[in-house]
Amino acid sequence: MEGRHVRGIEEQVRDAVRTGVPDLRVGSVAHIGEGVDNLAYEVNGELVVRFSKEPDPVRRAELISAEAELLAAIAKISTLPVPEPVFTDPERGCWAYPKLPGVPLLDLPPAQRLVHGPAVAAALGSLLAALHAVPIEEMARFVGPDEVPPAEWRDEAAENYAAVFSEIPAVRRTHVEAFLAAPPPPGAGALVFSHNDLGIEHVLVAPATGAITGVIDWSDAALVDPAYDFGLIHRDLGPAALAAALSGYPVGDPAALRERAVFYARCTLLEDFGYGLQTGLTAYTAKSLMALEWLFSA
Repeated sequence: MEGRHVRGIEEQVRDAVRTGVPDLRVGSVAHIGEGVDNLAYEVNGELVVRFSKEPDPVRRAELISAEAELLAAIAKISTLPVPEPVFTDPERGCWAYPKLPGVPLLDLPPAQRLVHGPAVAAALGSLLAALHAVPIEEMARFVGPDEVPPAEWRDEAAENYAAVFSEIPAVRRTHVEAFLAAPPPPGAGALVFSHNDLGIEHVLVAPATGAITGVIDWSDAALVDPAYDFGLIHRDLGPAALAAALSGYPVGDPAALRERAVFYARCTLLEDFGYGLQTGLTAYTAKSLMALEWLFSA
């Protein structure tokens, strides 16, 4: 965010909205989230403005324009609501979309998340089936491949485990270490277009019913192993949810897909746990501790 501290970020949000939506009177501005790549603000409770954290202004402008074009393409494919830009401002490094209803699934109490998990996962499985069915040639103009060999995933997971070792319950450590010592599964082969970060922080739901109201943050979308996003569903919602997500998936070898999904779930749990500890975001550490029970047990 180099260069963004000359004036307050709130005033930059106001300036961007005044330019992008001249008829909108800006009242409240609230910071609602921050990820590795973006900061998000809510204006008047009805508009979300996302600023890229990329420090290079040329690259930042490219990222903003590319993400807006990508979302327009995704809206034509998706089986669930997705953000649709009302304006982009490459110079300021931001874009905005009408706020989707609902709350992040991560914000629901754990017991409530697990109750809704299979139904949520079934809907996410249908979304993934639709995304993965699109010929990659159609999406390659928007995104590139994000292909990491399984051995590299395992090695990075080992590094993350070393960083969080003291916080892992002793009863789980033997199982984690056995996973890290085992050979990784074979790679995917063919890639597909996917969200590539389909954790429950990016799935909006109606709190009372658990019905999905939107899927947000497509900034990591890429051509990837089709098992990866299924792995995040398994990590965050458990085995029953993974089974529900895969139940209607028509492509590939189901056993191999599930094996890789479990592998990614385990690797990314250790990554998420470290992220939660590093940032102080207790929702991430809490969900990681809970997932240890189904991902690293006898």
